[in-house]
Amino acid sequence: MNLDQQKSILTIALLAAFADGSKDDTEREEIRRLAQSLAGDAGMADLPRIYQDVLLQRTSVQAAASALGDPMQRQLAYEMAVCVCDVDGRQTAAERDFLATLKTALQLDAQQTAAFDQEADALVDVAEKAIPPTLPAVAAPGTAPAAPATGTSDADLDKSILNYALLNGALELLPQSWASMAIIPLQVKMVYGIGKAYGVELDQGHIKEFIAAAGVGLTSQYLEQFGRKLLGGLLGKAAGKTLGRMGGAATGMAFSFATTYALGQVARRYYAGGRVMSTAMLRETFQNLLGPAKQLQTQYLPQIQQKAATLDAGQILAMVRGA
Repeated sequence: MNLDQQKSILTIALLAAFADGSKDDTEREEIRRLAQSLAGDAGMADLPRIYQDVLLQRTSVQAAASALGDPMQRQLAYEMAVCVCDVDGRQTAAERDFLATLKTALQLDAQQTAAFDQEADALVDVAEKAIPPTLPAVAAPGTAPAAPATGTSDADLDKSILNYALLNGALELLPQSWASMAIIPLQVKMVYGIGKAYGVELDQGHIKEFIAAAGVGLTSQYLEQFGRKLLGGLLGKAAGKTLGRMGGAATGMAFSFATTYALGQVARRYYAGGRVMSTAMLRETFQNLLGPAKQLQTQYLPQIQQKAATLDAGQILAMVRGA
């Protein structure tokens, strides 16, 4: 895949990110920062301009699709767009219209996309059912105990956070285009478990708001994972990707291990302290923890690679479901 083809697929992913028109200023800023970061890492100096072209509607699906002649590249572009639309939950009407337009521009028929659409829908279904969308009551701020509830120790929570981080780091190393979709549902499950350990029952809406308040945008996080996979040459259909290639790509990726680990530790402090941290303090704490977490990524890379080599679709769905 050449540079122009990579740019076209990234353009389509960005178009998908803004398809529903609901991104707030914070999320847009995170996506802009991502474009600058990827541009620096990959030497794609015009990637920030592509972001501006998408945001200001100076480009189109048809223009981006025209550069993709290979059927596998067109399929990949479609799959990435589906993942971006699905990452924050069910597709909106605007997102469904966008994907229909994209499918036509990429000259893909229903038979070519049906299998992937079913896989993506299944993951969204499992993620939504893993945690109740609404709960009858949520403990008020300031009522959480200073220590985990009976039966859960600090060591247990640390181990749980580490296991989630290892799993998400492994998911980011998989070559399948849908694998990273499971990272955010697993982060939601992790935060839910931490809150519950401190006696706070949370629904999906509260958890996603907490994750966003910490500065971890749902769409921008997925776009970063996808962008680094694409530019690092990790994405592919073949199941026979070598473990060595996975390890080589890991050093230039977004470190989902680090993001998950830092998020888990922030959640511990937040719920242990009675949920009184401001948004500014949440973001500062997350950023302060991110650096040490990235150092841990290097330490645990062999375990992450080993886990990546053993994961399959059934296991991933079971983990999101909690089976």
